[in-house]
Amino acid sequence: MERRSLLAAFLAPLARSAPRLKITEARVVRLKRARTAGTLEPAWNPGGRMEIATGGGTYVEIATDEGLTGIGPALDPALLEAVNAQLKGQDPFDIERHAARLRQYAMGPNYRGCASVDIALWDLIGKASKQPLQKLFGGGRDKVIPYASMILLSTPEERARMASSLLAQGWRAIKLRLHHETMREDVRTVELVRKAVGERMTIMVDANQAQSAHNWQPGVRWDFERALATARELERLNCYWLEEPLPRYAFDQLAELNRQVNVPLAGGENNRGLHEFRAMCEQGVYDILQPESMVGEGITNLRKIGALAEIWNKRVVPHHGGGDIGTVAHLHLVAAWTHAPYFELLHDPPVGAYEHRFAIMADPPKVDKEGYLSVPQGAGLGVEFDAGLREA
Repeated sequence: MERRSLLAAFLAPLARSAPRLKITEARVVRLKRARTAGTLEPAWNPGGRMEIATGGGTYVEIATDEGLTGIGPALDPALLEAVNAQLKGQDPFDIERHAARLRQYAMGPNYRGCASVDIALWDLIGKASKQPLQKLFGGGRDKVIPYASMILLSTPEERARMASSLLAQGWRAIKLRLHHETMREDVRTVELVRKAVGERMTIMVDANQAQSAHNWQPGVRWDFERALATARELERLNCYWLEEPLPRYAFDQLAELNRQVNVPLAGGENNRGLHEFRAMCEQGVYDILQPESMVGEGITNLRKIGALAEIWNKRVVPHHGGGDIGTVAHLHLVAAWTHAPYFELLHDPPVGAYEHRFAIMADPPKVDKEGYLSVPQGAGLGVEFDAGLREA
């Protein structure tokens, strides 16, 4: 009885000081359009247009009874009623419960669905804990090595000039898009880039063959023979990986390709479920997993895929996170993972420069002259939106 009283006396102050947050509201906030940098034709969507702008669109806020607010990427306003039905009055720390229920009742579209809410909840948890997410995820590095992820297919000559320019600015790695009309042009692109930068820059290659869940998509389509022949050329040119060389669910063919080549295969950005990544690991589909939180239900699910990769002795390099707040969430995870050697940052200047999307933040992370991207050290995501962009 006496021991029980002593324990109660010890725990009472802790219970009184522990945060007892309750969610009061999730809301969609609109951002003013500050400027438009221009439009590009992305390699993964031939004939399409990709607008690069600062501001515009929306983001999600989750408010609490203690005045703390978590922020996340854009949310489809049509989901707001369902999100509030699941979150109002709840403790934000019950993250697994929220992830499961949001998956059921407010999944929504890729890049505008429940993943945005999940990121906002993690931001809220970090702020309540007064720690950057990187620390809550286990700590690790304060800076990571980003690779400049190209947007355009472009020409071999222009990509070589781009690589030289980025190298001069301090960038350490570049990812090229390769699915020209001929394999010869693909290989020439890598040859010219390698000649321009030597071994001073890591080169990754993305074939973008898994954009569709089916067996057809716009643009040049690779078959197994082209993927195999290209992979062997990339080995000769010392490429770090070949990304998504075959359709998304061609697991048997991908596994066979992986057995026949030495260049690592990477992929998974469009795969949603944890079971899909487990199958990739079991079948030997990819050496490097590339999950996307804005497709796969948020950071909660991404952390599980990271653990799965570690169990199977695979590297994990998440997809770009949407280009702004989701990218910062990925930055914290990559910094905490010892098996995440690089960080994807969409950067194809001048129009496709990463700074345009990051400019919605009051104090955005920046790539330094040594080619590193520092992890924000503030609580939660460690970034806030520029107050001047918020619509009244």
